[in-house]
Amino acid sequence: MSDPALITARDVTAAYENVRARTRLIALRDVSLDIAEGEFVAIVGPSGCGKTTFLNMVAGFIKPVTGSLKVRGQDVEGPGPDRAMVFQDYALMPWRSVERNVRFGIEIRAGRAERAEIADRVQRTIELVGLGGFERAYPHELSGGMRQRVGIARALVSEPDILLMDEPFAAIDAMTREGMQAELERIIAKTRQTVVFITHSIDEAIQLADRVVVISQRPGCVREVVDVDLPRSRFDTDAKSSTRFIEIREHVWSLLRDEALGARVAA
Repeated sequence: MSDPALITARDVTAAYENVRARTRLIALRDVSLDIAEGEFVAIVGPSGCGKTTFLNMVAGFIKPVTGSLKVRGQDVEGPGPDRAMVFQDYALMPWRSVERNVRFGIEIRAGRAERAEIADRVQRTIELVGLGGFERAYPHELSGGMRQRVGIARALVSEPDILLMDEPFAAIDAMTREGMQAELERIIAKTRQTVVFITHSIDEAIQLADRVVVISQRPGCVREVVDVDLPRSRFDTDAKSSTRFIEIREHVWSLLRDEALGARVAA
């Protein structure tokens, strides 16, 4: 890449310690990856390969055992306002309305001088994700897709540089999921944020991402980074039926299939 990477991982290894059993589980090993500013990167791989672990390291929730992980050239020491997470299970507060759930994404960081701007930013973000008119609704009154829109709005309202998304559409039905994918593409086209997106769906990864990172079986390492050289918008046209889409899908699937076969042989 000609421009300096926004996120830089160099030989990153992550592990979980079991103090009682005196064991260590290596989740990721020697991961090196550059993610440019404004890039949408999807990460796919077998269950348990360390995808979410990598996301949590970028978020600052856990630290690598070895190697370095930097954002804008600075070591990631913990969570920060430049990064926001969207979770699979919505993680909404049921006692708060849509407006107050979204507001929570910014009010805990806002200083006294900024509070006058919060209401406008919250409203703009609610409208951006297509929830105008539902400001006073509570999570139990919303569909799964709408609840996930609230989660995305809560992450976007603080205007982070990096949006970290951990299988955000896994819990919603297939039709709603495709609609949400198109909405996310539209939103990111407006906000120009850097996105790191975890998914088990190859099609979802290809439709959304600029590059797809394929992670191996645990301990996870980068098997291959696949460029997605398809024009946008990929939802305004029948991108899935294009020859190039099918070629990329088959290539990514072959990498994952090799990983699955290798795991069976090892077992």
